[in-house]
Amino acid sequence: MQIGPASSLEGRVARYFFHLCDGGDLLLDPEGRETDDASMIRNLALRDARSIISQDVLDGKIDLKCFIQVRDEAGDLVHELRFRDAVKISG
Repeated sequence: MQIGPASSLEGRVARYFFHLCDGGDLLLDPEGRETDDASMIRNLALRDARSIISQDVLDGKIDLKCFIQVRDEAGDLVHELRFRDAVKISG
């Protein structure tokens, strides 16, 4: 889900924080990541979610209620990705 207008963020280096939420607890990203390409925020969140899911598979469980919130330096929500939207489950 794209929250803020990405076009207004492009062209400047900005720091974004990728917080992990499980529906109850929030694991804060204390360092964040810098990018000058706001269109990469979605891809970074998707890669993070899939990485976490792949580790969960090795542990024998997948929790699709988790999600990643991406916030800018001001704390504004600019993107949110639910784990269930990060993978396609078939079978």
